[in-house]
Amino acid sequence: MKDGFVKVAAVTPAICVADTAYNAKRIIDAMVEAAAKGVRVAVFPELCVTGYTCGDLFGQRTLLDGALDALAEICASSRGLDMLCAVGLPVDFRGSLYNCAAVLYNGALLGLVPKVNIPNYGEFYEKRNFISGAGLDEEIELFGQTVPFTAKLIFEHAELPELMVGVEICEDLWVPAPPSAGLAAVGATVILNPSASDEIVTKDEYRRSLVGSHSARLVCAYVYADAGEGESTQDVVYCGHDLIAENGGILCESAEMSGVLTADVDVLKLDHDRRRMGLFNASRAAYTCVLWGGELTETKLERHIGRNPFVPEDPDKRAARCEKILSLQSAGLKKRVEHTRSEKLVVGVSGGLDSTLAMLVAARALDALGKPRSDLIAVTMPGFGTTQRTRSNADALAESLGAELRVVSIAKAVGQHFLDIGHDSADHSVVYENAQARERTQVIMDIANGYNGLVVGTGDLSELALGWATYNGDHMSMYGVNAGVPKTLVRHLVGYCADTCADAALAATLRDVLATPVSPELLPARDGEISQKTEDLVGPYELHDFYLYYAVRWGFSPEKVLRMARYVFADTYDDATILHWLKTFYRRFFSQQFKRSCLPDGPKVGSLTLSPRGDWRMPSDAVASLWLARLEKLK
Repeated sequence: MKDGFVKVAAVTPAICVADTAYNAKRIIDAMVEAAAKGVRVAVFPELCVTGYTCGDLFGQRTLLDGALDALAEICASSRGLDMLCAVGLPVDFRGSLYNCAAVLYNGALLGLVPKVNIPNYGEFYEKRNFISGAGLDEEIELFGQTVPFTAKLIFEHAELPELMVGVEICEDLWVPAPPSAGLAAVGATVILNPSASDEIVTKDEYRRSLVGSHSARLVCAYVYADAGEGESTQDVVYCGHDLIAENGGILCESAEMSGVLTADVDVLKLDHDRRRMGLFNASRAAYTCVLWGGELTETKLERHIGRNPFVPEDPDKRAARCEKILSLQSAGLKKRVEHTRSEKLVVGVSGGLDSTLAMLVAARALDALGKPRSDLIAVTMPGFGTTQRTRSNADALAESLGAELRVVSIAKAVGQHFLDIGHDSADHSVVYENAQARERTQVIMDIANGYNGLVVGTGDLSELALGWATYNGDHMSMYGVNAGVPKTLVRHLVGYCADTCADAALAATLRDVLATPVSPELLPARDGEISQKTEDLVGPYELHDFYLYYAVRWGFSPEKVLRMARYVFADTYDDATILHWLKTFYRRFFSQQFKRSCLPDGPKVGSLTLSPRGDWRMPSDAVASLWLARLEKLK
């Protein structure tokens, strides 16, 4: 449970209708199995102690007494298990029968949660036997304990307060105002639902959609345990459709008739998004809070964490995402052209990934404006490090897109600049590099002025995070179309364009751009090949984009980011390498904020941007000491 990772389970035991002693044994066996898997929060189906399909047997005192005896045995058997469990059973209280979830932990009954919304339709005629627990706020004595009996119960972990558990039962989810809405509003990050939902054609699709969307609306983890094997099939069938969702995504599901379905949920991630929203701060005055839990232990991660968090893994979703982003980028540029009444778009084309994407976006924007592609001026500016490969790709890209190609060598101008400032051209320091970058920016700015044009920026989100840009050089433009796109995603956008374009020559050029090492080409080439490879200098972009997503978008601690990175990239990088580049990320991210404080406008296309006017407002002189100090303690 360290770092906010909590293993949860939806459990469907195989039961026998009305055999409470048998059912208790199956529930206990499943509890032990779940605990052995490291589960810390588990939910069992609705009325699973008796079986949901007992019908009028719920009116029999023998069954109700048997249910309490079974609960006492289950509760006692939970002693020594560091696991919160919600188990469904009927409870007779003051002459009325309630459909309840008993919540227990380590041998103790913590409370009873009654079902609020009692169905009375089709095969669900619960009102014949049960009444609603709406408004119930009582205490009940069971097994020598006095515990709260109310639907407004929350269970807060003593050592991890972000792990706050609420319970609602089956139909409580399906109504316009579910109890879980109130539970989430007062802090519950994990909602358990003991359910008995019969199976008919298409109902599984609806159930899946409902659980997923509800977890998104409440920014919570939702654990849904369905009745399955052993329930009566007299009129309907129960298939044990268990689901675990987190903030809109289905982490896992099972349609097995019985079993233990587990997933790792991240309550710190949920808490972070809620804090950003500022909407989950309702008064707890009407709710009863019960503490539970012991010392935090480290959950063995089994959660799927993608290597490229900005890029969907599913090919169809990835293609749709790429198309959407290209549309957003081009729409933003189109609006800026209309507003400024610009006649031309000017792009400095290097033959690299970022400028290639900017060219593709610019061409789309011109198409949307109904303007000819010749209004796109592609300026290639060979310098001291330009290779034949990138130069050829820049020329070919401009030709395939129908852009006007301008070639402006910067060697003579930069050489004169070195003489003017007294810099030795043999000194390949940062002066040597940045002079070229700034000269290129001056060239395209002045060309744009000559045509009433607009300079389209090429720098991407990853470069902005690391400060890998020359201040007032490639750092500057009149509209930065790639400002919200990280490097790993830039690659997929260019690849998508290569895969979907009808022009074979353009596709070939795009694929060669993809195969070219990322480089600013500011140092002289070696034997005609690129000598300056960005990832050798600042680190692999797949690592930095991973760090960016979890350290900035989610605000995770350095220790948690490191743990996740080692879990994900264990097959690629050793622990020392991952730690080294994470330190580099924090150092550069903090020291380079001054470049982000004066960024050009650019469209937000995903959940993270570093615009000082929107998502990220950070003082330029903030220091990374706290973050780096925590990493120094790790190996």
